[in-house]
Amino acid sequence: MPTGHWRDWITTEVNGTFPKLSVDYRSEPCNHCDNPPCVHACPTEASHVSEFGQVVLVDHDKCIGCKACVVACPCGARAIHPEGYADKCTFCVQRVKEGKDPACVAVCPTRAMAFGDLDDPRSIVRHRLATSRWHTLLPDAGTKPRVFYLT
Repeated sequence: MPTGHWRDWITTEVNGTFPKLSVDYRSEPCNHCDNPPCVHACPTEASHVSEFGQVVLVDHDKCIGCKACVVACPCGARAIHPEGYADKCTFCVQRVKEGKDPACVAVCPTRAMAFGDLDDPRSIVRHRLATSRWHTLLPDAGTKPRVFYLT
């Protein structure tokens, strides 16, 4: 990714009223939805669900930069790369294929992030979801996101 562009960002959300305030800091990458509107909106099938797990990807060679997927994403997780194609978080699929965590998980200084197979009963992600309260972004959008936030 070129300098000055990113595929993930940190959001700060302040809740409550003074003096009872809470602050939520969270990473907001692509949600790699089970029902991805970005994939359905793409006229060239450049946006697609990878055969390697539930990872939503963009084939840069097929993308015509029409921005239909950018508009369709309710989370705002896509942007047009300076070279003219849609770009987004890939869960660092190239790293995952090698058995490594995505870069954001690998470098998280507080180990607040985890990555894993939801279908694997031994997965840290599955364990955390089973033993914690959690939520997803925009649950009413019907996208069935696969990024979960512990509460």
